Amino acid sequence: MSDTSPEVQAIQDEIHRRMTGEQRLNLAIEMSEMTRRIAMARLRSEHPDWTEWELKRELLRYAFGTDPLPPPLR
Repeated sequence: MSDTSPEVQAIQDEIHRRMTGEQRLNLAIEMSEMTRRIAMARLRSEHPDWTEWELKRELLRYAFGTDPLPPPLR
């Protein structure tokens, strides 16, 4: 399901087709970094008393699931 109209989706698809592999990779990296910044901002607002280490640990848990983290990251 998408909130993007078919016309806009076609334009976006054409833009992506014209991009080089490097440009697509850079876009993916930028989107990933933005997502991490947004998630960290949310965690900071929900847990203002947490240390940077606790925030990063929770971000890892959020990104990679609820399986136990390896001992050095607990």
